[in-house]
Amino acid sequence: MKYLAGRLTALLAVLAVIGLLPRLTRTDPALTILRARYADRAPTPETLDAIRAETGLDGGPLHLLGGWLGGLLHGDLGTSWVSGQPVAPDTMSALGVSLTLMGGALAVALVLAAALAAGTLRRGASRRTGTRAGVGAAVLAAFPEFLIAAVLAAVVAVRLGWLPALGWGSPEQAVLPALAMGIPAGALLGRLLDDALPAAFAEPWARAATAAGLPARRIARHALRRTLPGLLPQLGLIVVGLTGGAVAVETLYAIPGLGGSALAAALAQDLPVLQACVLMLLLLGVAAGLAARLASRTLLGPALHDGALPALVPPAARARRSLITGALLLTALFAAVTVAGLLRDPLHIDAAARLAGPSAAHPFGTDSLGRDILARLGHGAARTVLTAVAVSAATLLLGLVLGAVRAGALTETANALPAILTGLVVAGVAGPGPWSAAAAVTAVAWAPLAAHTSALYAQERAAPHIAAARALGAGRAHLLRRHVLPGVLPPVVRHAVLRVPAIALALASLGFLGLGTAPPSPEWGRMLSENLPYAERAPWAVLAPAAALAALGATAVLAAAAVRDARHRKRAA
Repeated sequence: MKYLAGRLTALLAVLAVIGLLPRLTRTDPALTILRARYADRAPTPETLDAIRAETGLDGGPLHLLGGWLGGLLHGDLGTSWVSGQPVAPDTMSALGVSLTLMGGALAVALVLAAALAAGTLRRGASRRTGTRAGVGAAVLAAFPEFLIAAVLAAVVAVRLGWLPALGWGSPEQAVLPALAMGIPAGALLGRLLDDALPAAFAEPWARAATAAGLPARRIARHALRRTLPGLLPQLGLIVVGLTGGAVAVETLYAIPGLGGSALAAALAQDLPVLQACVLMLLLLGVAAGLAARLASRTLLGPALHDGALPALVPPAARARRSLITGALLLTALFAAVTVAGLLRDPLHIDAAARLAGPSAAHPFGTDSLGRDILARLGHGAARTVLTAVAVSAATLLLGLVLGAVRAGALTETANALPAILTGLVVAGVAGPGPWSAAAAVTAVAWAPLAAHTSALYAQERAAPHIAAARALGAGRAHLLRRHVLPGVLPPVVRHAVLRVPAIALALASLGFLGLGTAPPSPEWGRMLSENLPYAERAPWAVLAPAAALAALGATAVLAAAAVRDARHRKRAA
């Protein structure tokens, strides 16, 4: 009951903020309705008063929100301010489309995650060591959904003609968007699973099972069961993210989904439609969170409450020179490209060299306006990377704090809201700009880290050594610093590092909508968005920022892995 009460409170709070959106953004809903329904009529005070009386806006936002909630009890989601039609049919239809697309994308994500972690699972069950999938998963996770969607549409649909590029209604039309959404999600899940499995195989039961001659397949199955409780909350958040956060993919493939409907309603100030879409997303978030919570408790069993759950401690490993070398090489290459770009003018336009290929004058080619891509890449590096790192640090801190206090209701609510939708609200209140975009992304990007922290925190507190330390007189601060955080902090930090490229893209998507950094300022995500229509004619204009984002993700993961191995080596010594 406490679980549902917390979720209901968070849901009502978000709906209240949306209901107050006109006042927060200082816009007149009556003027929005007039422009949408009666474009030929002048916005006179009499006309606006008549619209307010007709739609109930004359009672104020609180009265309007109360009326909407009252109708909700009878299954009435209200009437669209723009179309004048009931909201419920279109919203339920969009929800069905998004759930179907989410199911396909989730299947792709699970298959990819299993493939990325299969090597570690196989070697761990046989007590062997080898190369893990961390870097490959980081590169796949760094590619934006809309870029994967555009490449698939251009190659598979347009050039090869194997699958349709637009529309919705047949199974063939769901394949490409499901792949575009499922690949980054599967790479993230695979990286987290690959990171957790070695700790499970290092536990005494795994060594005893191998010595007793148990089949490797059975050992692998138990290792999966041991690590899945820490990842199930992430899976629940991914389910909601795939449903409401697929705005770019839905737009590119002309799919009438829930995320696109919410964005269109927010841009048009159609609050009844926006409230209905957000309500569906929040309810889905509650359902997914509850399912993940029940599944995690089922897998852990009584050990979670009996203090009999050993902590997952990764085995000590040698510091691999390949990791350090790879991190140094990528960092050096990254720095060289940035310095070379900083020596050029990113705003100079050469109309005679539009979409020119790589040459001595323009090593990375030019964009659609004739601007040097190397210059824009170098000047955008500081803006993109530093902002993304700062936002990632803030989300890591929020995720650790809110995950430790088990703010599950707030976590699920924040994850259910797309960053673009949050950006519209923040920009409406504080005005558009880079700080508004950073605040909007920070407001929602901490949720996956908090869910990861909460799951690991619960398992660490159920470890037997916690009860022993408490019996010896250890206080809360000592338990947290010496026993709980060492098991929680490293995996969550690596998780945060893996999300740096995704945060850079979220910031860029807000800038593309006019809510962040304004053009013509160079930014990697904006470069992707601006040059995507010319990808077939000038692929270098898209490949340069995409490769930079992939290199950023790979560098971060290599550096984190090198630091981790060095720490393990020091601990073993």
